[in-house]
Amino acid sequence: MDVDASKNPFKGKTEKRRVSEYPVRFSPAWVVGNHKEAPGYNMELIDRIRLGVKKSDWKELIQRIGHTEKELEGLLPASISSMQKKKVYGKETSERIYELAKLYGLGYEVFDTKEDFKGWLMSPSKAFGGKCPFDLLDSSFGFELVEQEIIRIQYNVYS
Repeated sequence: MDVDASKNPFKGKTEKRRVSEYPVRFSPAWVVGNHKEAPGYNMELIDRIRLGVKKSDWKELIQRIGHTEKELEGLLPASISSMQKKKVYGKETSERIYELAKLYGLGYEVFDTKEDFKGWLMSPSKAFGGKCPFDLLDSSFGFELVEQEIIRIQYNVYS
């Protein structure tokens, strides 16, 4: 189910929504391609996190960002083997998935190509004491530091 961008399909609904009721519009993969639009839908994204990301949405995200589950395993609060057993992930895992989506959306905007962004993520950086930005993504604080550095690059303010 996809909806018109000008309409909120859940406006006025107060009952607990099932994950399957959500339009594709708010999936993690959608956030990657629409990260600028996503802040306007923060409440919907918070609801999606609370209800949990579906396994199919996770698979779509990893395909879109060009990683494997194994590469991303260390960034998630759940093991890949436990994730494979679930259809919908818990709040903490879902939040991390959305953090990844948001970060990759910003990175794809700032860097010329997806490959350039991925290369930057995997390369040691002076800004992070010689560590790769990707290695910092296992914590929310690390996400914040990497996001701030991408914004500095966007505005040509290097640290």
